[in-house]
Amino acid sequence: MNWSFVPARRFAEHVPEWTRLHAAGAVSPLLAPDFVLPLLAHFAGGDELLATCRFGQQVVAMAVLSPNGRARWQTFQPAQAPVGIWLQAPGTDTATLAEGLVRALPGLALVAAITQCDPELLPRPSDGGCLQALDYIETARITVQGSFDDYWSARGKNLRGNLKKQRARLEREGIGLRLEVVRTPDAVAAAVADYGRLESTGWKAGGGTAVHADNAQGRFYRDMLEAFCRRGAGSIYRYWFGEQLAATDLCIEGPDCIVVLKTTYDERVAGSLSPTLLMREEETRQLFDEGRFKRIEFYGKVMEWHLRWTDEVRTLYHLNTYRWPALRSWHRKLQRAPRATAPALD
Repeated sequence: MNWSFVPARRFAEHVPEWTRLHAAGAVSPLLAPDFVLPLLAHFAGGDELLATCRFGQQVVAMAVLSPNGRARWQTFQPAQAPVGIWLQAPGTDTATLAEGLVRALPGLALVAAITQCDPELLPRPSDGGCLQALDYIETARITVQGSFDDYWSARGKNLRGNLKKQRARLEREGIGLRLEVVRTPDAVAAAVADYGRLESTGWKAGGGTAVHADNAQGRFYRDMLEAFCRRGAGSIYRYWFGEQLAATDLCIEGPDCIVVLKTTYDERVAGSLSPTLLMREEETRQLFDEGRFKRIEFYGKVMEWHLRWTDEVRTLYHLNTYRWPALRSWHRKLQRAPRATAPALD
């Protein structure tokens, strides 16, 4: 197996190879070219590499890598990417690939990390030799199976009762509820701008992390969602209280799953009301009724509301690969107690 490297700004030239490798595996929308290209366009620093591993003439792995300090590399990991940008052919040994990568990287690379790995996409290897796997976060999903009524009756009585009371209250006040789904590319820019206005009413605005139509985050979500919508694989759920937009989800779709990337709501209508949960009840009902997907994926860190919605939780992980086994042992001795949100190389 031989690794080669080109600047990641040339990713577009290698989309055919990336697309073939992506289609051979789990086909996660988070690793589709339509996701990776705008991610690089809006968040790359310029020193990223596109790495390609070939076995003979066959491409068996590809990744976008970033330098991370002296003699260290990791998969490209802006905050907007739920998983590290790494693909490998089914049946290919991760340890062999990763150990070959750390030896082939430019300069004297001592460690390379595949960050935020989903065990559903990249099965977690055992520690040993040059490899060390570290827990990252727990994340949740919903398996779409059977009827929505059966799924909903298995949720907690408090959740079901609370949302029923909220709907009754809004009906008494003459406030109609409506779920809208945006799927056309020409409607994405306005929907993302609306998303940004909602997010800017909340706590994220003060921290400078809110999406705006004119910041890098806003431009990324606009470009990425337009690309997905052009091929019928993007959706923006918008929930209305009368004429007021109350909550919205930004979603992308794969062959068998839908991924909820970001959620926001109007904090001015919250308090005793839960616009996000009201939206999600109708959204989930619609997804069960349509039967297009096997899974609804959330990918963010498990929150209390996730556990009211599902009991399906799994652990994402980081995978460090050291140049020599002795280096792994030495680094492990120096590590403090692991923190769930710590970077792979801390």
